[in-house]
Amino acid sequence: MENFPVLTLPALLQSSVEKYGNLPAVSFVDETPLTYSEFDKRRKAIVALLEKLDIQPGDRVALISSNMPNWGITYFAIVSMGAVVVPVLPDFSTSEIENVLVHSESKAVFVSKSLKSKIDGLKPATLLHRILIDDFSLTETTKKKVRFNEHAKPSKEYTIAEDDLAAIIYTSGTTGKSKGVMLTHKNISSNAVASRSVQEILPGDRFLSVLPLSHTYENTIGFILPLISGASIFYIKKPPTPAVLLPALKSVRPTLMLTVPLIIEKIYRSKVLPAFNKNRLVKTLYAIPPLRKKMNRVAGKKLMATFGGELKFFGIGGAKLDKTVEKFLREARFPYAIGYGLTETSPLLAGVNPLRTKLQSTGPPLEGVTLKIHDPGKFTGEGEIWAKGPNVMKGYYKEPELTREVMTEDGWFKTGDLGILDDTNYLYIRGRSKNVIIGPSGENIFPEDIESIINNFKHVAESLVIQQKGKLVAMVHFNREEIEEKYQTMKVDIEKKYEELKQELREYVNARVSKFSKIQEVLLQNEEFVKTATKKIKRFLYTKAKA
Repeated sequence: MENFPVLTLPALLQSSVEKYGNLPAVSFVDETPLTYSEFDKRRKAIVALLEKLDIQPGDRVALISSNMPNWGITYFAIVSMGAVVVPVLPDFSTSEIENVLVHSESKAVFVSKSLKSKIDGLKPATLLHRILIDDFSLTETTKKKVRFNEHAKPSKEYTIAEDDLAAIIYTSGTTGKSKGVMLTHKNISSNAVASRSVQEILPGDRFLSVLPLSHTYENTIGFILPLISGASIFYIKKPPTPAVLLPALKSVRPTLMLTVPLIIEKIYRSKVLPAFNKNRLVKTLYAIPPLRKKMNRVAGKKLMATFGGELKFFGIGGAKLDKTVEKFLREARFPYAIGYGLTETSPLLAGVNPLRTKLQSTGPPLEGVTLKIHDPGKFTGEGEIWAKGPNVMKGYYKEPELTREVMTEDGWFKTGDLGILDDTNYLYIRGRSKNVIIGPSGENIFPEDIESIINNFKHVAESLVIQQKGKLVAMVHFNREEIEEKYQTMKVDIEKKYEELKQELREYVNARVSKFSKIQEVLLQNEEFVKTATKKIKRFLYTKAKA
């Protein structure tokens, strides 16, 4: 933390403006970037606008927008005047957004044109002002004469303390009710600064941002971290489908990117694996370890070219990376990096750069963070991961009892994840404690481990393992398009094929798991599973429904 004596967000930004004023900061792909100085000038104009709207330190201001340069500028404007930003995930439903606005008592909301319809019918009692983030025009306000002036400057100076509340982030987790996580300036700032110890970031580095900025992972590591390092960040105007992403990668040639396992797993299963299974000869050669490594190395070079050819850090977080996919990335020498964290920890707790990864590990604790395994099993060493550090949240907003459930009196945060630390202090995640299924003789069954095997079976898009009436059941979503394309030309009865695939899948899985992890039934899941922002399946929706 030596270069950043004051750990507040405005102090971090001012340090960057002084050091990197004329360098590019943020931009849409293929547009002229705003420099750090221009970014700060626009931030000041938004502070002046908020002052005219009578926003005071401590007031909550919501931010509901797709990724864009104005998102980050607005974020910094809100927190630099002592107000509290409430970032909302773009895929929240209208009722979830209403819950956030009401619960946080937000006084104003910045919303992008693309998401405005989600809040048009909402009338929270405290909400006085609605501002379009695209151009900062006011669509609804009690201050009728107020207009945004891009040349305006704040009328006051604000003193922000490290322990002041900066953000309330409502998580849409895998376990149900959305909670407001209170993060202070020090929580977020210390995590961004400490993350520099994982990977060196230099002025001239380029980030391509594809995850929602309202998620703490992208916010701290993909936004604040590059900004304190003099790097530039590029956003795309549409959802990152291959048709949008590929030209963006070619244009930006990013040196760093953040993503979630689902994205790289999809690329592996839809692009890489079919090339190695295209005929019997290639498949046979690929099964021979030395040849497989050589073939994976060639595939890795092609993958690097797809990502623009200059990637040095491809961060993967938000969920556990499939072991088979990780083995491929290692053999391909693709510069993947792994991290682990939670919204409640701002988020990063452990992380490692591409040169120091170990298979299936999230790396050692972040600088300044202490991790311990609570009540480890005598033989396995597994237990709940507890964390302590300057990045651990203040608590859940208006939820003192929920806060007491996860925070010990001496400051340990109970993550709810099970894991082990090896003798080099590298962390290995086993799964969520709430997801563990207890077998008939008291065995711990980790559904994530079984799902990893299922997901590597042909034509499987995604899966979920649950317990139903004492039986282990696999809910499986097959890639219907792929199956129909392959078998219709053979005039095969598709529905009959699904039944065959289900039986084959069961045999495939049960040959690869322990006797108490064997699948007793496979259920077809016709639609994609509902997911969180980091593409984890919302398990609670399915475990409740099938209990």
